[in-house]
Amino acid sequence: MKTDWLIIDAIGPFFRGYSKKRVNWSKIPFLHVEKSGWLESADAQAELRKDFKAFLKEAKTAGYDTITLDDLVHLLPSDAYQPETQELIDQYRSLYRMLFDLATEKNMRVLITSDVFSLHPDLAAQIGSRPQACFQWLANAIHQLFTDYPQIAGIVFRIGESDSIGTKGTFLSKLLIRTPEQANIFLKTLLPAFEKNNRTLFFRTWTVGAYSVGDLIWHRSTFQRVTEGITSDHLVISMKPGESDFFRFLPVNGHFFRTRLKTIVELQTRPEYEGFGEYPSFTGWEHERILQQLQNAPNCVGASVWCQTGGWGKFKRLTWVQDSSVWVELNTHVAAALCQGADCDTAIRQYAKKYLPKTDLVDLTTFLTLADDVIREGLYIREFATRKLFFRRLRVPPLLFPYWDRIMMSPAMRRVMRNIVENQQACVQEGWQACKKIRLMQNIAKRASIPDQGLAFQYDTFHLLVLLREYIFADAEDEQDCVERMKEARAQYRKMWKPRYAVKCTFAPQKRYWIHFQWWRRLLLREQRGYRLVDSIIILRLLAVLYPLLGKFRRRMLPKFARKQAMGIDTLFK
Repeated sequence: MKTDWLIIDAIGPFFRGYSKKRVNWSKIPFLHVEKSGWLESADAQAELRKDFKAFLKEAKTAGYDTITLDDLVHLLPSDAYQPETQELIDQYRSLYRMLFDLATEKNMRVLITSDVFSLHPDLAAQIGSRPQACFQWLANAIHQLFTDYPQIAGIVFRIGESDSIGTKGTFLSKLLIRTPEQANIFLKTLLPAFEKNNRTLFFRTWTVGAYSVGDLIWHRSTFQRVTEGITSDHLVISMKPGESDFFRFLPVNGHFFRTRLKTIVELQTRPEYEGFGEYPSFTGWEHERILQQLQNAPNCVGASVWCQTGGWGKFKRLTWVQDSSVWVELNTHVAAALCQGADCDTAIRQYAKKYLPKTDLVDLTTFLTLADDVIREGLYIREFATRKLFFRRLRVPPLLFPYWDRIMMSPAMRRVMRNIVENQQACVQEGWQACKKIRLMQNIAKRASIPDQGLAFQYDTFHLLVLLREYIFADAEDEQDCVERMKEARAQYRKMWKPRYAVKCTFAPQKRYWIHFQWWRRLLLREQRGYRLVDSIIILRLLAVLYPLLGKFRRRMLPKFARKQAMGIDTLFK
């Protein structure tokens, strides 16, 4: 794989002092930036400058040559804005110019991220809200931006997700592009500005299933319609490695091998579904597997590594800035080395030689092998994770509980697991085996001078998870005993760890239903990528109409977390 681009997200410094209990790590918290005084206070800017320089130094040492920063709309002036809005943009432009200069001093390129589209009411009043009008305005504004900021090497566009429910700020994004044809027009409208200014447009295929473009991440026909007639050398397609989010047990996305356009792969080294770096979740061998397969991808030209971005969680370690996670730092260094051609064992040795000189390399490799096993065996339910399941336009995630910083269980979820997982005793045994391996990791860390950051927390969390597995698969006569053990462990866990996973479990006896679950499963879930006739008629079209009409039943059926966090589960039915 070529490494024309080795990109890392640089948003961590902007979260210093952010006091919100649960953090949305998908984008810089701009309201916090404005309240922290970084836009007008020299002293506050000096603090940000110090953190940013520290981050750049470590990123450069690891081998990264490009950083990403949020967010394009904060850099685009317009005569449509009211004076106070324009003044805010001027302050951001000044602050970012300082950050761009710091990156240039380290010989690092800068990319700006952007949703499509943050349409401020003042701007909407001037240009309207039609996609084509917004695209043209954006193309003109970007042309001027490249003139104003020669340090900007390109822009990373996200079309399939927008700002979350409850996000506050002056500029809030909403999904503008709804069809593959609109996405194609978007690219063709903007690319001339990039070609004329010799910049690069990065187009992300990530989507959350909304509208007919919502299956872009995995559906080959949708991908072909989006990229039809485009051959520009200034376009790079940016893709997550699998057909869903940053999960394990997924095959490498076939789009990498079918397109003639340049591509980059997105990798996450602060795994949002595996503890946010609070305990060892080693991604090295997973990333090595992905990158080895991408050697056969004809036009993969690099990687975009996320060391801070992604997910919702209470855990607040800031990579290379404040209370950093040694496990995220290790993953991030190893990812860079892998992208530059090293094998995983060599990358581990390189990191240990510089940062863990007293650690025995054999012990460290054994420790990380166990860490990899523990995630696969104790966090994921292997039999479920390896199943290829689709609902509407999304591939069903291989991990349903825990999810981000929550351990959830409901009667409906329990029923799903009991129905899909056949070898239930093996699943429970594998969970207990993962707990034993954490104990081995603790012993190795103690004797081999390996950091034990988060190991005690991990053991108690995974112990809770295996008790939950016992409850899920318990026979009727053992069910109540499992519930009591689970409740006792949950109470101890809540006393011991803060912040921690929120444990939200509803224990209810098994019921008999008029309609067998297998029938619902066969109707709603499919094991093929292509759509069945029932999907086209009922699951895609009819459900989109019926879902908003469910009202109170919908609110009872779905937990508040699923409805009120991120974009909300309602997005799946658009």
